[in-house]
Amino acid sequence: MTRFSTLVYLMLGCLVLTGIPALSAGEKPPAVILVIGDSLSGAYGINIDEGWVDLLQQQISAAGYNYSVINASVSGDTSRTGLGRTAAALQTHKPSIVIVALGGNDGLRGLALSETETSLAGIIERSQLQKALVLLAGVRLPPNYGPVYNQHFAAVYRRLSDRYGIALVPQMLDQVADHRELLQDDSIHPTAAGQPGIMHNIWTGLKPLLQQAARNTTDLPTSKSGE
Repeated sequence: MTRFSTLVYLMLGCLVLTGIPALSAGEKPPAVILVIGDSLSGAYGINIDEGWVDLLQQQISAAGYNYSVINASVSGDTSRTGLGRTAAALQTHKPSIVIVALGGNDGLRGLALSETETSLAGIIERSQLQKALVLLAGVRLPPNYGPVYNQHFAAVYRRLSDRYGIALVPQMLDQVADHRELLQDDSIHPTAAGQPGIMHNIWTGLKPLLQQAARNTTDLPTSKSGE
């Protein structure tokens, strides 16, 4: 390498480095909120930046909370397949808060409610073992499944919320699924216009957890001098 090419290389390196944002002294990196969901959370049929998860990130930032929202949703996931990838997601992202938004595909495929409850419980337990706060988001099945089955299905989420002492959004599609104009042609997945409504429902359940996490951080004892 010639002296001239070495100088150019060093100059380019400096330009690259100066373009990388760095945390200022004392600034903490953002904590992580991990979303474990299916196509309802994965912006199915719309642009990813129109989905409620991206909108939630904007809401969190606007409210002044230092969190990064990681969307680990996979279209077609049941609660069982979601459970199967939870451990790796927790290990990779180390979230402070986990939003569990699964179960819809279980109902659509006619899986036993006991299996759904067991799988969701496994996700919650693994998250709590990692000291993460958990928000459980319930879903409602189409009305053709009948009121009795839908009541039993909704009860799964309430039992889990009570058993593990976690926050619950009973219906993440509340005020969305009842409006045909907010649904895509499949009558299941919301359009881009329906995503703010979902975000609002999730935000209502999430905000108290963010406030709780802030209090927990503030209440941590400080080390005494010399310890």
